[in-house]
Amino acid sequence: MRASVMVPVLLVLVTACSGSVPAGPSPAPPATSRPLPGVPPDPGLPTDPGLPSDPGLPTDPGLPPDPGVPPGPQTSLPVPSAPPSVPQRASGRYAVVPGGAPPGPGRGRVIRYLVEVEWGLPFEPRAFAAEVHRTLNDRRGWGRFRRVDRPPVRLRVALSSPLLTDRVCRPLRTGGDLSCWNGSRTVVNARRWAEGVPQYRGDLAAYRSYVISHEVGHALGHRHAGCPGRGRPAPVMMQQSKALRGCRPNPWPRPEEGRQAR
Repeated sequence: MRASVMVPVLLVLVTACSGSVPAGPSPAPPATSRPLPGVPPDPGLPTDPGLPSDPGLPTDPGLPPDPGVPPGPQTSLPVPSAPPSVPQRASGRYAVVPGGAPPGPGRGRVIRYLVEVEWGLPFEPRAFAAEVHRTLNDRRGWGRFRRVDRPPVRLRVALSSPLLTDRVCRPLRTGGDLSCWNGSRTVVNARRWAEGVPQYRGDLAAYRSYVISHEVGHALGHRHAGCPGRGRPAPVMMQQSKALRGCRPNPWPRPEEGRQAR
């Protein structure tokens, strides 16, 4: 990332969380991960050189290679009837989900990203990565995304326990309940991933798409938005995890694309 864009990113940081507020001035050191050894590099497409390698914690050596998940058809994975019990604290260590998946069809810039899952959470890492990839490449989404398992990447999507979410989101206050964009990671709170919020009226798949779309929207430089009017679809950059304020729930940046495709 060029030096000329560093200041705006830091200014956006204090508002980049679904309902969070600034905390104290001393951020805790972020949790880190390292890509799996022995995986050949993905030639990808020319994109932003992205973030440097994030050294530190080892990755999960036990996950077999992922053959990749195609971006379509644009449907969500089945959601279990009873949400898993998410611990307040897990290992505090991320594992990069191995393998990759191609971007959706179309033209335009392709954004490279990787997916991380904290050790000790009750979710299958490849299923989480597949749901993230489907959301990002949905025709109603932000654009085209290629999942890889090593840098360079533009962003990381990390499924995190409530305690680790609070830690890596500082100085934002997530209260063990919210998700955030912390400047390098889209941090998804595993409790919200498991349970959703009342505003989505039991539609957990739609809420999961919202969380990914909203926090990745911050990574792409979008700021929070308000409800445009009672009964209208909420903008995806509205803090829907907190309240809808008269709007209807909407998980997509471009919901009109879904109507046109019917």
